[in-house]
Amino acid sequence: MEKTINKEQIRKPENLVYRRTPLLVDVPLSYCPGCGHGTAHRMIMEVIEEMGIQQDTIGIAPVGCSVLAYDFLDIDMQQAAHGRAPALATAIKRLWPDKFVFTYQGDGDLAAIGTAETIHACNRGEHFTMIFVNNGIYGMTGGQMAPTTLPHMRSSTSPYGRDVEIMGFPLKMTELITHLPGTYYVTRQSVHTPANVRKTKKAIRKAFENQKLKKGISFVEIVSNCNSGWKMNAVQANKWMEENMFPFYPLGDLKVDGQIVEKK
Repeated sequence: MEKTINKEQIRKPENLVYRRTPLLVDVPLSYCPGCGHGTAHRMIMEVIEEMGIQQDTIGIAPVGCSVLAYDFLDIDMQQAAHGRAPALATAIKRLWPDKFVFTYQGDGDLAAIGTAETIHACNRGEHFTMIFVNNGIYGMTGGQMAPTTLPHMRSSTSPYGRDVEIMGFPLKMTELITHLPGTYYVTRQSVHTPANVRKTKKAIRKAFENQKLKKGISFVEIVSNCNSGWKMNAVQANKWMEENMFPFYPLGDLKVDGQIVEKK
């Protein structure tokens, strides 16, 4: 007699290779195909699920592509004015010190209009997590030059490339805040390969766990692409990122447990 296998047996957890975290809202992502925001969202929510802190987590996202996070993250979220997420996170964390609080910001927000809020929150040593997605351009508003746009990199407002003599140098926010006494953990990661995704998830987990120590800001930069703003397909954008973004914004830990990591 032929043995039949029902669907419930096939669906047993030990047979699963991958499971989408239920903490992501079950709607299609509205980001451009190939964008790193979706993967960054997944890493954050997997960490929150694994730590069992969904009911105790509050996210803050301001203007830009990051504002779309409200549509996808099944946690308490609060919108901030452009650049003001660190100020709002400061208020929330001080009112509810036992909550897990994080900001989710792009480079046009965190390193431009929000530079002062970023610097002062880090210098004060507030006890929340900052997640900084850096794609070197204003993605949502038309591909304009951002503070993190590379030298000679083209954008809609620097069509011949960024001229540092006229437009200044790119701002390396992660290196800058590393030297502030209020930062406890500072790292730069990416999400363009499976190996890098795992490293980024580990960094986000450490950043969230550090909040329990109450020793200052944990800052996770994610260097990502913007294939629509860069006028490339996703494969080309990832290759361009590896060849151009990573040499200028090298990946790895810059500060761990309050100590600056010495580069060999």
